[in-house]
Amino acid sequence: MTAAAAAPARIVAEPDGRGGTALPVLAGAGPLAPRRTTGAAPGAHVVIVGSMAAPLGGDRLALAVEVAPGAALTVTGAAATLSLPGRPGTGPASYEVELTVGEGGRLDWLPEPVIAAAGSHLLLRTRITLAAGARLHYREEQVLGRHHDWVRLVPPGRITSRLTVRRAGRTLLDQQTDLGAGAPGWDGPAVLGGHRATGQLLTVGCPPPAAPAGGDAVLLALPGPDTALLTAAAPDALALRKVLRPGQGLTGLDGT
Repeated sequence: MTAAAAAPARIVAEPDGRGGTALPVLAGAGPLAPRRTTGAAPGAHVVIVGSMAAPLGGDRLALAVEVAPGAALTVTGAAATLSLPGRPGTGPASYEVELTVGEGGRLDWLPEPVIAAAGSHLLLRTRITLAAGARLHYREEQVLGRHHDWVRLVPPGRITSRLTVRRAGRTLLDQQTDLGAGAPGWDGPAVLGGHRATGQLLTVGCPPPAAPAGGDAVLLALPGPDTALLTAAAPDALALRKVLRPGQGLTGLDGT
């Protein structure tokens, strides 16, 4: 019988004194394996690699990212995060993400989607703390069920998510969603309306994304200068990514 995983990971980015960004801390355990790579984006680029199947029911994952003043960091993912059911009685899995960006720092957070496989339940908690002059591009995508779950007409898994963003001590955004099998009204017209993918692109201190041309998407202005939230729902992950493409003012970050 496999025990539930408790996997912390931490990334620290700081100026290297030569106009670039160093990574003095790049540590992971279990399923979260951060790896430095090269890319077209300025600063350092880290890819989160899933080194084992996770999160499963009962797993406790945690990732902390700190961008020091003046540093620039892009974080992407090697593959989607697949939430899977655990053994009976293990309860939901949890994934805690803490992102901190200092004065004049920049973080481009562009992971691959989180997919809730049938029978799974993931508690996803993201806290973002920004200094007054910090810049941020934050993308999150959630997909309910794998393709073969829908082909077999199996109810998808569930994602209970909360996102809190604070800048200079002021709350910009604090929202919670509960989607998937067992969540009240999640597939009704007031929530996903038959879609099975949803996500958002948050920009702070940077040019906002272009307003959506149509479909189930909306661009909202948040408090403060150069702060916007693009939220969208779509039939699948591919259609969602087309709406949340970071190419609008983010040329060269991830090429998708």
